[in-house]
Amino acid sequence: MFIGEYTHNLDEKGRIAVPKKFRTALAKGAVVTRGLDDCLFLYTKGEWKVLAEKLANLPFSQANTRAFARLMLAGAMEVAPDKQGRIMLPEYLREYAGLSKEITVAGLYNRLELWSQSKWKAYTKKTQAARNEIAEQLGELGI
Repeated sequence: MFIGEYTHNLDEKGRIAVPKKFRTALAKGAVVTRGLDDCLFLYTKGEWKVLAEKLANLPFSQANTRAFARLMLAGAMEVAPDKQGRIMLPEYLREYAGLSKEITVAGLYNRLELWSQSKWKAYTKKTQAARNEIAEQLGELGI
């Protein structure tokens, strides 16, 4: 289970250190892909397989389904932590998420999200301001 917020720096080679508490879960490799809200999603290989199978089984006759599958699947890259627990983020994914130096790693149960620290701060500020409305809407879903 991935939870918490962590700040790490992207090095000059495009590597980021995975928070130490998550390294064991990612030791056998992981998949990083384009996420939503201008961030990257990082999955264990097992979680990625579950998601990829769901995407592959969606009806490809629908344009939105094809677009979302392309976003997630074509943008994906397998990564493996090095001896220092760093993973290499491909340039096209760094550009997509606007990652430069300071990165926020956010744990969201079955995945990690990698955010530009400035985008993360703006996103959380906006979300915190709307927290009551969000909670009310989720209450209708039984949460």
